[in-house]
Amino acid sequence: MRFPDYQGGGLVNLVAEVERRLTGTAPSPGLSQHLASTFPEAQSYILVLFDGLGDLQLEHPDAKALLASRVGALDASFSTQTTVNTSTLATGLPPSQHGLIAYQLRLDTSVLNTIYWYLDDGKACDADPATFLPVPNLAERLAHAGRRVVATEPEAFLESPLDRMLYRGSTVVGVADAGVDTALDAVQTPGTLALVYLPHVDAAGHTAGQGSDLYAEAVRHVSEVWSEIIARLPRGVAAVGTADHGHVDIADDHRIDLPQLDDLILYGDNRVVYVSGPASAGADLARSLPATWVPVSRLEGIWGPEPYHPRFAERLPDGLLIADDGYALVPYGTVDTMVGHHGGVTEAELRIPLLIAS
Repeated sequence: MRFPDYQGGGLVNLVAEVERRLTGTAPSPGLSQHLASTFPEAQSYILVLFDGLGDLQLEHPDAKALLASRVGALDASFSTQTTVNTSTLATGLPPSQHGLIAYQLRLDTSVLNTIYWYLDDGKACDADPATFLPVPNLAERLAHAGRRVVATEPEAFLESPLDRMLYRGSTVVGVADAGVDTALDAVQTPGTLALVYLPHVDAAGHTAGQGSDLYAEAVRHVSEVWSEIIARLPRGVAAVGTADHGHVDIADDHRIDLPQLDDLILYGDNRVVYVSGPASAGADLARSLPATWVPVSRLEGIWGPEPYHPRFAERLPDGLLIADDGYALVPYGTVDTMVGHHGGVTEAELRIPLLIAS
């Protein structure tokens, strides 16, 4: 089991590198010397986040334009889920420091769905998403230095809990398309970081898997968006592309339903199930599953280094059930019909591309 790199080869270090180039400082280490040497100086940057496009997925025949801009690969933060890694993007911090360590997150005696902001009892969470992540975040630090963040996202996401959590301090523009014009207009102002979020590959991977026509269409679309951005880059502006995680396809008969368990709380995701409860019960459960039990005592560093978020320790599970390659674990009372999954620590899920054009 490999832990992510948070010291120079991870998503958090890419964010820090951009921040350092724009302001001269950042709370996290920048990219390693080798990766930093590929990074251009620029007055402004466009950062494109390809949701669900792992580095290994650039082997797809419709990803040639993306592959042509690849200068290396990075590690996503753990767990390899969207809200965990977009929180790293929003803060420039690893999960150990921004505090959102799982897509489904233990808060006291409840479990919070961090996309839709409801608890496991079906009630809305009364925690304010706008103040959930640490202060200052990336946009606020850039603003303090006289810089700015302009983020584009699908119009349907505007004012959602996730939108309010991630983009505090940013100028957020809802777009019906990819938002290329908005981003290119924004970076005409020096000192701008324009964020472009593309959900297409993740959605197609979940729905139909990487061998489907739907997935191929999604890869073609995001490749065309990237090609348009780099063809229209203004002088003095660089484009950077990466992802929040990769994807693995799971066959129907490899999605394993877990039994009802009164002494364990199961959450997290279906590739890596977070377990709160007696360690012996977690270990016993793993013996009957295509999974490995890892107690929390063996997980130091997987979410990142110190200094820890004030609530980091209380949000930790007692251990993880890590599904074997090719399997997903479905907690009792939930339904999983997806083909594509992520959340684990396989290379396919953990490794994300680093694309650069200027």
